[in-house]
Amino acid sequence: MQLNYKVAGEGQPLIILHGFLGSLDNWQSLAKELSVNYKVYIIDLRNHGKSEHADHHNYMLMENDLLEFMNEQNISSAHILGHSMGGKAAMFFAIQNPERVDKLIVVDIGPKYYPQHHQTILSALTAVDLMEISSRQEVENQLMTQLNDVGIVQWLMKNLKRESGESFSWKFNLSGLTKEVENIGEALREDAYFSNPVLFIRGGKSPYILDEDLELITQVFPFAKLATIPKAGHWVHAEQPEEFLAVVLSFLKNH
Repeated sequence: MQLNYKVAGEGQPLIILHGFLGSLDNWQSLAKELSVNYKVYIIDLRNHGKSEHADHHNYMLMENDLLEFMNEQNISSAHILGHSMGGKAAMFFAIQNPERVDKLIVVDIGPKYYPQHHQTILSALTAVDLMEISSRQEVENQLMTQLNDVGIVQWLMKNLKRESGESFSWKFNLSGLTKEVENIGEALREDAYFSNPVLFIRGGKSPYILDEDLELITQVFPFAKLATIPKAGHWVHAEQPEEFLAVVLSFLKNH
């Protein structure tokens, strides 16, 4: 599968993977900062952004896509950073291809199974009839009625694009992702193991990584470190970008 990507900087490769219903656009400002020290690749995962759409969406496929991408780019090994779904994809990749991952950074997701919890957002998106829409504001108003969360609606609106005529479409594969959404919560296999340095970053206000998850994390990643950014929720990098950047750079340079 051809993955859309952007690259900036020179030096050791650092690959960044976004979360569910996100895109590489969510990471452009942080990628610019990181590109001072690294050759940073930000990628649209399958069914997201400007990457190809497909009927299936699971971590085995995302892992294969990333391996294909690294081979095409002649990247023998890289630091890999992933947020949420991208963090889980990065973990799956590291388990299967440990020699291709120098350091792993996982943002606000653990190796455990997560029950499906995106249905409210997917239902709100599906309820918007883009064939009947004449402006971006109409879409935003409909999503606000359903979701009542300005931050989430503005984030989703970044995925709305105008086609050649007057019609609109979503950049992500809404129907395909809705059908496959249960796969997003998949756990790593029971014998999963990765012995290179790993940093988990969690938002202090996020429920995604709990203290009780640390036992499983260290079972799979024996050299894992955990950093908590107190005033952040699930979108740690967007809510506290300066603190997030400092934690990432410290780990990459010093551990």
